[in-house]
Amino acid sequence: MRGLQSGLLVMAAVGLLAGGAMAGKVEISDPKNDDFGPGEYVYPTDAVYTPGSFDLTKFKFEVKGDNAEIDCTMGAKLEDPWRMGGGFSVQMIFVLIDNAPGGFTETPPGLNVAVDESTAWDVCVVLSPQTMARVQQEVDAKAGAMASSIIVPGRVRGKRSSINAKFKAETLGGTGDPSEWKYQVLVQSNEGFPAGGDLLTRKVNEYEGQHRFGGGTDFDCDPHVMDILGDHAQLAEYKCEPDGTTAWMATVKLVQP
Repeated sequence: MRGLQSGLLVMAAVGLLAGGAMAGKVEISDPKNDDFGPGEYVYPTDAVYTPGSFDLTKFKFEVKGDNAEIDCTMGAKLEDPWRMGGGFSVQMIFVLIDNAPGGFTETPPGLNVAVDESTAWDVCVVLSPQTMARVQQEVDAKAGAMASSIIVPGRVRGKRSSINAKFKAETLGGTGDPSEWKYQVLVQSNEGFPAGGDLLTRKVNEYEGQHRFGGGTDFDCDPHVMDILGDHAQLAEYKCEPDGTTAWMATVKLVQP
């Protein structure tokens, strides 16, 4: 297993409340070359999954008046081999935000991770190359009680190596300013033909295939996430029963800048 990097470099975190309107900016850098899930995950074999495609290197979040913007920088130049139309194809990113008391400890179906109760998330923003209508349809059909807390932005675009989403700030709800909120970014892969109840996410198997990650198990007890903000050791703390059921699930914490 490659060494796990846990350092987080907080580049900037500035928040303020002006004239009763929420405003703020958060920027967090993540170590490069740590896109290996719990430690040994590998990319699918198809050439569209270029090295660094799932390596999150920087997360930026900003609220300006009525609008909110998220920007996730990856470790490779974005490409659109499946002609999705938004400048990227293979990535699928879930941004979890803890901005109020309470919240969810489960994550959208297909990720196979839990969130520590101390940083339970209140809002999840999905950055997908699929159309807004397709993603919303999947959320409504599969996300259950958390569906109303999942934001599907109307505008998601990829340019150079960054995936950018813009949406109305009022959909975030929450209290305080964004610099005091907690965040986690779960990097997955866009799957147009997801299995079962998975929310447009790609499977991790024991061995990699043309469109399957490898290094995990063929059961659904391992985390299906390639990169997160911070310590990947969190993803390694899971256990599968001999029959493939989950003894306990990998649990991650959200990060406060």
